[in-house]
Amino acid sequence: MAKLVYSAITSLDGFIEDERGNFDWGMPDSEVFTFINDIERSFGTVLYGRRMYETMVYWETFDASGDQPPFIRDFTMVWRAATKVVYSTSLEAVSSARTRIERTFDVEAVRRMKQASEHDLSIGGANLASQAIKAGLVDEMHLFVTPVTVGGGKPAHPEHMLSNLELLCVDRFASGVVHLHYRAND
Repeated sequence: MAKLVYSAITSLDGFIEDERGNFDWGMPDSEVFTFINDIERSFGTVLYGRRMYETMVYWETFDASGDQPPFIRDFTMVWRAATKVVYSTSLEAVSSARTRIERTFDVEAVRRMKQASEHDLSIGGANLASQAIKAGLVDEMHLFVTPVTVGGGKPAHPEHMLSNLELLCVDRFASGVVHLHYRAND
């Protein structure tokens, strides 16, 4: 069975965006971006909430010509190759290839998707990921902890939930970012 993996860039105090909705403080440098590309390459399908999809759809029309750094061109191709499922009650249409809309987050449908998939699945967007974590669907987490505190905003993890995680790997980068790879234990 395929794994469902939650990946997020977070502040040291556990937020994916600050109180103003900004996340520019978490922009990965070339070293971290290249590492993220290697992780993302293993996913066949990415599950998005509407807001995360609207942020990421930028890569659909991005000019990934030779003027861009190799890690940017690589990410663009990885993103475009993935199948994308967007969970939204308000999005009327998608603006990227290989993308479909689901109106509700159906736990059993995601379980079936995991069972049927030949490749691991990724989930993006803290709200959607929180639903999947609470439902016991998330098997692993890749957290990229940025050496900044933002004091508040959108939390990377579900509030008021205790979880038991097993640390699988730690990677450090010159920028001070730390990658923490966890397995979720039931």
